[in-house]
Parts: sequence; structure tokens; C-alpha cells
Amino acid sequence: MSTPRDDDALSWGGDDDPTLDVGDKREPGRTDVGDPAGGRDESLASRGPEPLQPAPEPLQPRADVASPAARHPEPDQPSEGERTDAGHSAPLGNVGLVGIGMVAATFLLFAVGWLLAGLQLNGLGLPIPSVTVIALTIGAALAPIVWFVAVLALTRGWRTWQRFLLLILGIVLLVPWPFLSLGVFA
Repeated sequence: MSTPRDDDALSWGGDDDPTLDVGDKREPGRTDVGDPAGGRDESLASRGPEPLQPAPEPLQPRADVASPAARHPEPDQPSEGERTDAGHSAPLGNVGLVGIGMVAATFLLFAVGWLLAGLQLNGLGLPIPSVTVIALTIGAALAPIVWFVAVLALTRGWRTWQRFLLLILGIVLLVPWPFLSLGVFA
């Protein structure tokens, strides 16, 4: 048996405020006896009663044996709950987010490596115009960042392992070899 004091713990001050009423709590198909509209809008009541629809027949089990394909049908289209937008993939777990962060840090280090290597090549006095070396350095420094952003943006609907495969391919392709061969202080 509960006391009024126990019931106070289950309520909030102002619960009986009439401005918090969310509306009629009747079921859509039910009608009240005293309600002339039958629980419907007045404009709908002027149309007259709705025609009766027969109840759907219950499914009867088949007497003959069904084929394996009929026993375990594969859905042609996903149901409402299974549908996902093509622009939204399943959320990454903690491991996926840490992996994406590590790959992003690798690509940022590669961008810095390409920038330093290009500046080193510019100071070596190559028979190439400085403008060309600077343009190629900027392009090479932006390549890892562009690869990372493009893979994440264009593969949203793909599986996680496929996205990581493309990111690792970018790591292999975009290693700053001039930086590694020249060194920082060559």
C-alpha cells in the first residue's frame, strides 16, 4: 500500500497544469456515444458513415510441402526498418574511429613530408623553374589530404573494411619518397 507521500515521488510539480494537455487520448477507430461526429472532425462527419470493410482472412497453412525457397524466402526489397539512405552508412565503432584518426594523422604527416621535400628540392638548384617546383610541391602536399577526404566522402555507403582498404592504398601510394631519400637536413 502506498502513502500519498510515496506518490509524490512519482510526480512533478505542475503535472496537473491544463496547458500541458497533449490532446485527446482516444483511439482513432473508436467513437464516443455522445459525440455527434463519432470522434472525427466536423467536416468528416457531414460525409456520412464510412463503409464497412471485411476483415482480412487469417492465413491458412498449406497442405502441400513447400520448396526450400518458399520456406526461406529472401526479401526482394528491404522492409521499412531495414532501409538506410545511400548517403548514410552504419556508424563506426570505437576501433573504426581510432583507425580513421590514425590514418588522418598519417596523411597529415605525409602532407608535411611532401612540403618539406619540395622546399628541399627548390633549394638544390635543379634546372627546373622555381614556379614549377613550387606548384608541384603544393600539389604533392595537397594530394594526401585530398585522397583522405575523397575516400571518406565518396564511400559513405560502403562497408568499413572497403573504406579502410582504399585509405591504406592511399598511404602506400602517397609516401613522400623524396623526403625519405633526402632526409630533413640534407
